[in-house]
Amino acid sequence: MRDKFNQFMQGRYGNDDLNRFLMKIILAAFVLSLFTGRIVFGGVVSLSRIFYWIALALLVYCYIRMFSRNIYKRSEENRWFLNKTSNMRGLWNNRKYKAQQMKNYHIYKCPGCGQKIRIPRGKGKIEVRCPKCRTTFVKRS
Repeated sequence: MRDKFNQFMQGRYGNDDLNRFLMKIILAAFVLSLFTGRIVFGGVVSLSRIFYWIALALLVYCYIRMFSRNIYKRSEENRWFLNKTSNMRGLWNNRKYKAQQMKNYHIYKCPGCGQKIRIPRGKGKIEVRCPKCRTTFVKRS
Protein backbone atom coordinates (compact mmCIF):
# COMPACT_ATOMS: atom_id res chain seq x y z
CA MET A 1 0.00 0.00 0.00
CA ARG A 2 2.87 2.36 0.83
CA ASP A 3 4.41 1.78 -2.58
CA LYS A 4 1.12 2.57 -4.31
CA PHE A 5 0.80 5.80 -2.34
CA ASN A 6 4.40 6.77 -3.15
CA GLN A 7 3.76 6.03 -6.80
CA PHE A 8 0.59 8.15 -6.71
CA MET A 9 2.46 11.07 -5.08
CA GLN A 10 5.28 11.06 -7.65
CA GLY A 11 5.20 14.31 -9.59
CA ARG A 12 2.85 15.93 -7.11
CA TYR A 13 3.68 18.88 -4.87
CA GLY A 14 3.15 17.45 -1.37
CA ASN A 15 3.32 19.41 1.88
CA ASP A 16 5.02 22.75 2.62
CA ASP A 17 5.03 25.62 5.13
CA LEU A 18 1.86 27.19 3.78
CA ASN A 19 -0.04 23.90 4.10
CA ARG A 20 1.21 23.41 7.66
CA PHE A 21 0.05 26.93 8.55
CA LEU A 22 -3.35 26.33 6.93
CA MET A 23 -3.71 23.05 8.84
CA LYS A 24 -3.20 24.93 12.12
CA ILE A 25 -5.91 27.42 11.11
CA ILE A 26 -8.18 24.51 10.15
CA LEU A 27 -7.69 22.88 13.54
CA ALA A 28 -8.40 26.18 15.32
CA ALA A 29 -11.54 26.73 13.23
CA PHE A 30 -12.83 23.23 13.99
CA VAL A 31 -12.21 23.75 17.72
CA LEU A 32 -13.98 27.12 17.57
CA SER A 33 -16.90 25.50 15.77
CA LEU A 34 -17.22 23.05 18.67
CA PHE A 35 -17.25 25.74 21.37
CA THR A 36 -19.44 28.33 19.63
CA GLY A 37 -22.41 26.08 19.01
CA ARG A 38 -25.05 28.19 20.74
CA ILE A 39 -24.03 31.63 19.48
CA VAL A 40 -26.36 32.80 16.70
CA PHE A 41 -24.93 35.21 14.12
CA GLY A 42 -27.30 37.26 11.97
CA GLY A 43 -30.41 35.65 13.38
CA VAL A 44 -30.25 32.51 11.19
CA VAL A 45 -26.74 31.08 10.90
CA SER A 46 -24.85 29.98 14.00
CA LEU A 47 -21.24 30.97 14.40
CA SER A 48 -20.21 27.34 14.70
CA ARG A 49 -21.43 26.64 11.17
CA ILE A 50 -19.42 29.56 9.81
CA PHE A 51 -16.23 28.26 11.45
CA TYR A 52 -17.04 24.75 10.28
CA TRP A 53 -17.48 25.78 6.63
CA ILE A 54 -14.35 27.94 6.71
CA ALA A 55 -12.37 24.99 8.06
CA LEU A 56 -13.85 22.66 5.47
CA ALA A 57 -13.07 25.04 2.59
CA LEU A 58 -9.48 25.47 3.81
CA LEU A 59 -9.12 21.70 4.14
CA VAL A 60 -10.22 21.20 0.54
CA TYR A 61 -7.78 23.92 -0.57
CA CYS A 62 -4.94 22.19 1.33
CA TYR A 63 -5.65 18.87 -0.36
CA ILE A 64 -5.84 20.54 -3.76
CA ARG A 65 -2.44 22.12 -3.12
CA MET A 66 -0.98 18.82 -1.88
CA PHE A 67 -2.12 16.73 -4.82
CA SER A 68 -1.42 19.37 -7.45
CA ARG A 69 0.95 18.59 -10.29
CA ASN A 70 1.66 22.26 -10.95
CA ILE A 71 4.77 22.33 -8.77
CA TYR A 72 5.96 25.73 -9.99
CA LYS A 73 2.72 27.49 -9.04
CA ARG A 74 2.55 25.81 -5.60
CA SER A 75 6.16 26.71 -4.84
CA GLU A 76 5.47 30.32 -5.86
CA GLU A 77 2.51 30.39 -3.44
CA ASN A 78 4.73 29.01 -0.69
CA ARG A 79 7.49 31.53 -1.48
CA TRP A 80 4.94 34.38 -1.31
CA PHE A 81 3.75 33.08 2.09
CA LEU A 82 7.30 32.81 3.40
CA ASN A 83 8.12 36.35 2.24
CA LYS A 84 5.01 37.79 3.90
CA THR A 85 5.67 36.01 7.21
CA SER A 86 9.46 36.37 7.36
CA ASN A 87 9.43 39.21 9.92
CA MET A 88 7.08 37.36 12.26
CA ARG A 89 9.04 34.11 11.94
CA GLY A 90 12.28 36.00 12.57
CA LEU A 91 10.91 37.50 15.79
CA TRP A 92 9.68 34.10 16.95
CA ASN A 93 13.02 32.40 16.19
CA ASN A 94 14.90 35.21 17.94
CA ARG A 95 12.78 34.86 21.09
CA LYS A 96 13.15 31.08 21.03
CA TYR A 97 16.94 31.42 20.70
CA LYS A 98 17.07 33.88 23.62
CA ALA A 99 15.00 31.53 25.79
CA GLN A 100 17.41 28.68 25.05
CA GLN A 101 20.42 30.88 25.86
CA MET A 102 18.93 32.02 29.19
CA LYS A 103 19.10 28.45 30.53
CA ASN A 104 22.90 28.29 30.39
CA TYR A 105 24.06 31.90 30.16
CA HIS A 106 23.52 35.34 31.64
CA ILE A 107 23.41 38.08 29.04
CA TYR A 108 24.70 41.45 30.23
CA LYS A 109 25.06 44.80 28.48
CA CYS A 110 28.35 46.61 28.60
CA PRO A 111 27.95 49.89 30.54
CA GLY A 112 30.35 51.62 28.13
CA CYS A 113 29.05 50.75 24.68
CA GLY A 114 25.88 48.68 25.19
CA GLN A 115 27.33 45.55 23.59
CA LYS A 116 25.58 42.36 24.74
CA ILE A 117 27.94 39.90 26.43
CA ARG A 118 27.11 36.27 27.17
CA ILE A 119 28.50 34.88 30.44
CA PRO A 120 28.10 31.23 31.55
CA ARG A 121 25.92 30.67 34.62
CA GLY A 122 27.28 29.34 37.89
CA LYS A 123 30.77 30.88 37.84
CA GLY A 124 30.19 33.20 40.82
CA LYS A 125 31.37 36.81 40.86
CA ILE A 126 33.53 37.46 37.80
CA GLU A 127 35.16 40.39 36.07
CA VAL A 128 33.89 40.79 32.53
CA ARG A 129 35.80 42.57 29.79
CA CYS A 130 33.84 43.89 26.83
CA PRO A 131 35.34 42.60 23.56
CA LYS A 132 34.26 45.75 21.74
CA CYS A 133 35.39 48.67 23.95
CA ARG A 134 37.59 46.82 26.49
CA THR A 135 35.62 48.18 29.47
CA THR A 136 35.81 45.92 32.52
CA PHE A 137 32.99 45.47 35.01
CA VAL A 138 32.12 42.97 37.75
CA LYS A 139 28.97 40.85 37.52
CA ARG A 140 27.61 37.79 39.28
CA SER A 141 26.96 34.81 37.05
